[in-house]
Amino acid sequence: MLRINGLKMKLSFTQADLLSACVRKLKISPDMIKTLTVYKRSVDARDKNDVHFAVTADITVKDENIVMQKAPRGACMPVKPYAPVAREKLPAVPEMRPVVVGLGPCGLFAALTLARAGACPIVLERGEPVEKRHRTVETFFLDGTLDEDSNIQFGEGGAGAFSDGKLTTGIKDPRCREVLHTLVEYGAPEEILWEGRPHIGTDKLPATVSNIRREIERLGGTVLFSTKLISIHTEKNVLRSVTIQKGLEKQEIPCEKLIIAIGHSADDTQKMLFESGLDMVRKPFSVGARIEHPQSLINKSQYGKFASSPYLPAAEYHLSTRLSDGRGAYTFCMCPGGTVVGAASRKNAVCVNGMSAFARDGENANAALLVDVRVEDFPDEHPLSGYALQRVWEEKAYRAGGGNYKAPCQRVEDFFLNRDSSHTGNLVKPTVKPGVTPGNLKSVLPDFAYKGLQEAIRNFDRQLHGFAHPDALLTGVEARSSCPVRSPRDAFGEGSIRGIYPCGEGAGYAGGIMSAAVDGIRGAEHVLRDLKDAR
Repeated sequence: MLRINGLKMKLSFTQADLLSACVRKLKISPDMIKTLTVYKRSVDARDKNDVHFAVTADITVKDENIVMQKAPRGACMPVKPYAPVAREKLPAVPEMRPVVVGLGPCGLFAALTLARAGACPIVLERGEPVEKRHRTVETFFLDGTLDEDSNIQFGEGGAGAFSDGKLTTGIKDPRCREVLHTLVEYGAPEEILWEGRPHIGTDKLPATVSNIRREIERLGGTVLFSTKLISIHTEKNVLRSVTIQKGLEKQEIPCEKLIIAIGHSADDTQKMLFESGLDMVRKPFSVGARIEHPQSLINKSQYGKFASSPYLPAAEYHLSTRLSDGRGAYTFCMCPGGTVVGAASRKNAVCVNGMSAFARDGENANAALLVDVRVEDFPDEHPLSGYALQRVWEEKAYRAGGGNYKAPCQRVEDFFLNRDSSHTGNLVKPTVKPGVTPGNLKSVLPDFAYKGLQEAIRNFDRQLHGFAHPDALLTGVEARSSCPVRSPRDAFGEGSIRGIYPCGEGAGYAGGIMSAAVDGIRGAEHVLRDLKDAR
C-alpha cells in the first residue's frame, strides 16, 4: 500500500476528485490504482480566502515498484495496512485474576486487553452502568441531587462518557490506531479513522463503551458496578489482596496484579492508596473557567467567507499564550456546538466541564480557559495538597452560585472591569445545568488566575476576533483538566508497591480519552508480561 500526503482538495470534493488528484501527483494512469481510501482529512483554514481540505490518501496499485519509479520523489511512501495487534494469549486463566479499578477509557482498554489475552480480569467501578448513570446525571441536572459515586466524573465510561468524546492527542504511540479501530469495531462512527480531529460525541460514546464492556464480560471478565476499592493489603511491599465494598457488604479478594485507573477526581481512593504506602508526588495542574460564544461567531472568525459552507464542521480553536507573570494560559477541551455541564462529584462543591454531541450542532461553542497552577501554589508539600486547592475553589464556586450546584457566571465585559454581572447578557444563552447565577468570578478564582485570564482573553482576541466580546460568558470553576498528583512507576509499569500498576489520568500519565486508553493498554501489557514471566 502507498500513502500520498499533501493533497489539497476543495470542500465539496468527491471520490472521483480524489482519484484525479492522486493520479496527477503520482503521474500515473488511473487504471494503475486498484483501491483508494482517505487516511486523514483535516481543514486548512490558514488562508481565509482559500479554505480547503488537506487530505492524506492510501492506495493499492497493480505494481508498487513501477509506481514508485514513475512518481516524483517524496510524492508517496510505502506503508503497511492496519492489522490488529496480535498479543500472545495466556496458557490458562491466572489463579489470582488481575483486578482493574475504574471503567473510564484507561480501565476499559486495560480490561479489554487483559480479557482478549485470556486473563479474565475483575473490574471494579464505583459508579453505575452507563444507562443508569445517564438517568442519575439527568436527575442532577434537573434538581441538583448529587450522587457522589455516580455522576459526570464516576461511572461506566468515566468522565469521557459525558464530554465531547475528543480523540486528539499529542502522543505518537502506535497503540492510538488500535484504540480508534477498536472504538469503531464496537460502534463508534467510522469517521474517527480519518478525521484530522476525531471525536465521538457524548450521544454516541456511551453505547460504544457499553459494547466494549459486554465484550470484556463475554471473554470471561467480571465487571462489578457500584463497587469501590476501599483498602489494599501488602506483605513486604508486595500486594497480596484488596478489599472492596458494594453497599454495606465488604469482601477481600486475593490479588497480586492491580491496575489503578481511577481518573483525575477520585481523591478519596488516592488518599487510601497513599496512606497504604503507594508513593505519590505533587503535579502541576490548571484552574480557570469555561467560556461560551455563539458557534456562528467562531465559524466566521475561523472560516471567513466559507463559514456557511455545508461541507465544513463546526469550527474549533486551540489558543495559548505566555502571561506577563511567566505562567501559561491556554484553551482546553474546546467543544464546538456544545454545552457547559455541571461536573460535581463532591458535596457542596461546583465544577464545570464541556460536552457536545457527535453532530456538534448546538448554538454555542465553549472551551476551558485555564491558567497554570504550580506546585509552589499548593498549600503545603503533602503529595495530595493539590486536591485541597481544588476543593477550596470548588466550594467557593458552590457558595457563589447560591447553592443547589448552580454555577457562578460573569460576562467578559464585567470580568475585565472586576464588577458583578447582574445578568448573562444578550449574546449567549447559558447552557449549564442545573443552572447559573450571575456574579463575579473574582470570589472563586485565585488572584493569579483571575488576572491571568483577563490578560489571556485580550491576547486571544488578537488571534480569534470576537473572543473578548463583552457578552461572551465565563462560568466557573474548572480545575479538573488534569490530576494534581502523579504516582511514579518503574520501567515495568509498577508503582512503589510491587503488583500495583498506576495508569492513566489519575496516575498523572495521560490527558484525555486517547492517551488514557493507550496508557491502559500499556498497563495491561505490563501485567500480561509479568503473568507470563514473573520477575
